[in-house]
Amino acid sequence: MLDIKLVREHPDIVKENLEKRRETKKIKWVDNLLKHDREWRELIQKYNDLRRKRNIITQEIAQIKKKGKDPKAKMKEVGELPDKIKKLEAQADDYKKKVNTILMKLPNILHDSVPYGKDENDNVVIRTWGKSPKFDFKPKSHLEIALDLGLIDTERAAKVSGHGFFYLKSDLVLLDLAIQKFAIDFLMKRGFTLIEPPFMIKRKAYEGMIDFEDFEMVTYNVAGTDLYLIATSEHPIGAMFMDEVIIKKDLPIKFVGVSPCFRKEVGTHGKYTKGLFRMHQFNKVEQFIFCLPEQSWRFHEEIQRNSEELYQQLGLHYHVVNVCTGDIGTIAAKRYDIEVWMADGKFREAGSNSNCTDYQARRLNIRFREKEGRAPVGFVHTVNNTALATSRTMMALLEQFQQKDGSVIIPKVLRPFMNGIEKLEK
Repeated sequence: MLDIKLVREHPDIVKENLEKRRETKKIKWVDNLLKHDREWRELIQKYNDLRRKRNIITQEIAQIKKKGKDPKAKMKEVGELPDKIKKLEAQADDYKKKVNTILMKLPNILHDSVPYGKDENDNVVIRTWGKSPKFDFKPKSHLEIALDLGLIDTERAAKVSGHGFFYLKSDLVLLDLAIQKFAIDFLMKRGFTLIEPPFMIKRKAYEGMIDFEDFEMVTYNVAGTDLYLIATSEHPIGAMFMDEVIIKKDLPIKFVGVSPCFRKEVGTHGKYTKGLFRMHQFNKVEQFIFCLPEQSWRFHEEIQRNSEELYQQLGLHYHVVNVCTGDIGTIAAKRYDIEVWMADGKFREAGSNSNCTDYQARRLNIRFREKEGRAPVGFVHTVNNTALATSRTMMALLEQFQQKDGSVIIPKVLRPFMNGIEKLEK
């Protein structure tokens, strides 16, 4: 959520930001917000004036009684004020809700280094690591490989759960777990605290972390409750300090989160959806940092290096893109995506790294103070990054390390977590 002071004092910045994001239809929202904000503040002034008037008249009544006179006229006047005040307070609350609704929908202010563009085709590649494999045979897709090796069951999963679910079997399950343990150990050595969050969270907490427009598309509601299955551990981790004030010396707080993730948007129009790439359920290891405002850009680069080093140790060919203004989404001020090479010659997203500045913290009311007992001085910043999403990492491993005989070489760094298994084979 944006700072209301920013919108009041610099509406031009907010409007320019919407133009960069190609969301010009929302520019009128800024003017509506300012109008509602003025009306809200005027109503506050009016009912505060009436409260002061009530106090003055109450004192006058006391003086009139003290003099032995009849305060009937004043009593009638003061008796009318509570209803007037209550009516003005209700009107003010209504305008305040209108202000907050628009504030929650306005996107974060973009960093100057975010490239201008319409969609993912305009994202800018900033570096590439590794080289694409040279096969002397026609490479298969990861789904074909997993099916040939008997490591996945698609038909029974569709029968039991529907499209977008899979039974992983045997060594593919071990590979999933190995990827998780590899990433967790790596990040714990770098000062991240391991955390497994709740797999369901309340709507209020969810709305603090996620774009309103994505909410219904992404999340599964637990019928009859205010609980939703998490789409990533980022969401419950980010909400854990909701309505709290953190002591400055305790920042940064670094978490490595591990959890299953549940998402509705498997069949997103125009998106690549084959096999393990876009699933309703998958596992992910996440980096999440709460920090001071002056630290967030440094940590944004730090967690990017962490992710890239994980991919490098796995030996996977990837590139990094600076996500453009039209593809970045509402929450982030800047985002990098790591895209892994696939056997059809295309790079596809494997993980995202976002600096959300104070946008999520402001929605969730997560602040910091200098010392215990002092008043809060500001909102924390939040940065998050996929360390490794196991499904897409397995996808890349299967496709990049496939062999002519149908087997798949396991990277050396994963073998200790797989009982020494060196290959996936029949």
